[in-house]
Amino acid sequence: MLSKTIKFTDTSLPSFTPNKQESSFSPLFSAHFLQKLIAELVGTYYLIFAGCAAIAVNAQHNNTVTLIGIALVWGLVIMVLVYTLGHISAHFNPAVTIALASCKRFPLNQLPAYITVQVIGSTLASATLRLLFDLNNDVCSKKHDVFLGSSPSGSDLQAFVMEFIITGFLMLVVCAVTTAKRTTEELEGLIIGATVTLNVIFAGEVTGASMNPARSLGPALVWGCYKGIWIYLLSPTLGAVSAAWIYKMLSSTQKTEPEFSNTASSHKRVTDLPL
Repeated sequence: MLSKTIKFTDTSLPSFTPNKQESSFSPLFSAHFLQKLIAELVGTYYLIFAGCAAIAVNAQHNNTVTLIGIALVWGLVIMVLVYTLGHISAHFNPAVTIALASCKRFPLNQLPAYITVQVIGSTLASATLRLLFDLNNDVCSKKHDVFLGSSPSGSDLQAFVMEFIITGFLMLVVCAVTTAKRTTEELEGLIIGATVTLNVIFAGEVTGASMNPARSLGPALVWGCYKGIWIYLLSPTLGAVSAAWIYKMLSSTQKTEPEFSNTASSHKRVTDLPL
C-alpha cells in the first residue's frame, strides 16, 4: 500500500451475493459477469487512487499525512468499497482471486478476466496520479523522487517474508469474517479494513505493505520501475493461497463452521472475496 516513501496495498473482497447457478463452467460475457468485471475495475481504480494519493500528498507536503494517516486511508477505502461493491464483487486483488480459485471458491475460467481488469484499474489510477501530481520521471535512480509503487527498504528476503505474512494474515481474516457466523455482514468491511490498516502500520516502512500484485504492478508499469517487482507478484499470491488452504483445513474440522464448497458457487459471503 505504501510507496517508496510509504506505500499501501491494497486489498479486495468477494462478492457477498453469488449467483447460485454459477459454476466452474459458467459462461463468460454474460450480463452478470460483465457487472462483476466493471465492479472490479472501478473498485481497484478507487482503491489504488485513494491509497496512493495519500502517499503523494504526504510526500509533497512535509509528511503531513503521516504513516498512520496513510494506513487509515488504505483501511477506510477498503471498508467503503466492500460496503459499496461487495454485493457484486469486491476482490480488487489478484492474490485473493487466485487463492479463491485454488480452493474452488471461484470459477477458474473467469480468473484471467478478473486479473486483467484489476491490473487495468491499478494502472489507470497510477496514470491519473502521475498526471495530477508533479512527480519526477526517473524514480528508480533518484533517491528523493516519489515512487507510488512498491520497493523494499531492506533485503529482498525480508520483503518477501513480510509480504507473505501480511497477505496471509489478511486472507485469513477475510475467510474468517465472510464465512463464520460469529460476525454479521455489516461488520465485514470494518474488520477487513482494520486488518489492512494494521498491516500497513507495522509493514509499511519495510515493504510498503502491498498485499496486492495489482497495487504494485500498476505503478511499476506507469513509472517504468520494476525493481523487486517479482517479490510483490509472487509473495502476496503465495501468502493468500496458503492462508486460504489453512482456513479450509481449519473450518473442515469444526461442524459449526461452513466448509468450503466443491463448486464455484460457495457460501454466499465468500464466493467473491475482495482483497
